[in-house]
Parts: sequence; structure tokens; C-alpha cells
Amino acid sequence: MKNYKTLAVISTLASASLIFIHSATGQTVVSSPVATQQLSPKIVWLKAEVIHFDTNSIIVREAGDERMIHTFTYSPKVQPQMQKEYDKGGYQYGDTIKIRYEQGQTVALAIHGKASKPATPAPVAPHRPTPASS
Repeated sequence: MKNYKTLAVISTLASASLIFIHSATGQTVVSSPVATQQLSPKIVWLKAEVIHFDTNSIIVREAGDERMIHTFTYSPKVQPQMQKEYDKGGYQYGDTIKIRYEQGQTVALAIHGKASKPATPAPVAPHRPTPASS
């Protein structure tokens, strides 16, 4: 029992001395703000394969890593170009393109690549009724 009382007194004195020492030396230090330079975003070209294309966005798969899939919207500068491309038939699944964008962003600044011709469905033969058997 005596050891517990001694241990309690020693720990109380130790914590109290730490508080007094800290308050005596705990002067507030004020430093001036650190000036940092804003880095300009890095512009990157991405070589990719089209998965889906429409007038609002394009979904592509990286050429180097097939597991990396990106979705890009269009910048106001690129939007009219993509509307014209869509009206002509647009990019098809598997078309190879290059997209310029700011690293870490999802807005396409430029898109280059030749669109393949859209697949036209085979003509359907008119339905002819079979003669009824009697």
C-alpha cells in the first residue's frame, strides 16, 4: 500500500513540475507568413482509345495502360469542334485520339485524331408474307 502512495505522490509532483516549466518557457512565437509561389498547371497530352463519345463528354482508355479510364468534358473552345464532329458521325469505339488537358483536371483543351466512319446497319429486306397453306 505504501508503494502505491509513494508512486502517486511522485507522479503528481512530476506532472506539476512539467506544467510549471512549460508555462515559464512557453512564450508565444509569432512568425511571418511564408510566401509560396503558385505553380502553373502542367499541360499533358494523353494518347487514348475512345470508349464513348457524345456532345458533352468523351470517355477514353489510356493507350499505355488499358486499366486507366478517363472522362473528359470539353472546354468552351473545343465544344463547337466536338459538336461538328458529332454531326458528322463522331468518334467510334476504338478510335485512337490525343487529348490535351491540365494535369489533375478533367477538361479537354484540345482533341486531335481522325474519326472512323460510323458503322451503317445492313439494309433490311422487306417482309413478305408466306402463302397460307390450305
